[in-house]
Amino acid sequence: MDGDFMRHAEYTLKSNRTSDTDIDKRLCGTLMAVGLGVAAAGFAGRYAFHLRRPLGQIITEAAKKVPSGTFSTYYQGGFEQKMSRREASLILGISPNSTKAKVGEAQRRIMVLNHPDKGGSPYLAAKINEAKDLLDSGPRR
Repeated sequence: MDGDFMRHAEYTLKSNRTSDTDIDKRLCGTLMAVGLGVAAAGFAGRYAFHLRRPLGQIITEAAKKVPSGTFSTYYQGGFEQKMSRREASLILGISPNSTKAKVGEAQRRIMVLNHPDKGGSPYLAAKINEAKDLLDSGPRR
């Protein structure tokens, strides 16, 4: 009976189980690929870090050349001694030729944000009211 078993052994299918050496080879290949990837990322980070310093200096110098008021939408400067129509329109954020309705609407909108009872400045509230009075006093359409 033992002879029959050996005779059929060469015709039997091999098992699908991989050997330990095949597993070790695949594991080593994977570990080497991961290691090379980490090393490449480290070198790229080091290169970017060294490149960042001169690039930061270039950006800083370019930012210094841009005038400071270029990106500001706010009026630069203090109040004039006697308020003009131009200054009043800048305070309210409207055209000097705006209608009385637009002047009143702009004054209300700004006073809601700057009212002294809500923590706003009494000086700014007075200037806003002065601007409204000045623009209301002129001839309107």
